[in-house]
Amino acid sequence: MGIILENTIPLGRRKEEYIAMFNIQQEELTYSILDCGGGPSSFNREMTKDKGNVVSIDIIYQFKDTEIQNRIDETFEDMMKQAQDNKDKFVWNHIASTTELRNLRKTAMTMFIEDYQSGLKEGRYIYAQLPTLPFRDNEFDLALCSHLMFLYSDILSYEFHFESISEMLRVASEIRIFPIVDLNCNQSAYVEDIMASFKAKGYEVTIEACGYEFQKGANKLMRIKKH
Repeated sequence: MGIILENTIPLGRRKEEYIAMFNIQQEELTYSILDCGGGPSSFNREMTKDKGNVVSIDIIYQFKDTEIQNRIDETFEDMMKQAQDNKDKFVWNHIASTTELRNLRKTAMTMFIEDYQSGLKEGRYIYAQLPTLPFRDNEFDLALCSHLMFLYSDILSYEFHFESISEMLRVASEIRIFPIVDLNCNQSAYVEDIMASFKAKGYEVTIEACGYEFQKGANKLMRIKKH
């Protein structure tokens, strides 16, 4: 198992969470979608089952299913304990309890593992990482990025954010990023500069409320569209 996986905390989310986080409308479920940093989420599997068109990229897709499962097993209980110990940092509405959180995460990651091998063969899971994507210009209608951009502003530089967003816009007509807060639940210091930079480049950039809040204050997404 490589050092990258050993430093990773795998976390999976369900399709219903994606829809709420990114304000995905019913008709948009037919779009060609790129899921950046999909990790062990079940969004791809659930969308594929419903005749959707999703490609997920993540650095962990270089590993075997057994390696990813081992890492999930190694980290899951500690992750649940941290959620329990820090209950006051979360909003228990969309997810009502730590028991529901456990079941939701466990189900998502189990579904992912079951789908992983076939998804690799079908090209639905691709080993890649921002800020470089192995896709053609305008290959997707929509690119989604959850819990990576902005959240880790203390680790990932402004240059990384700018280059990653530029790359997502190269391959997709529209991108949506959730959340726009950092790990301290404050709006990322990069948000205003990113908005200004891409508006200056001629993109339509908006911040909008969404129907999902688990981390306190994480209830808005950034939408950037080509005119």
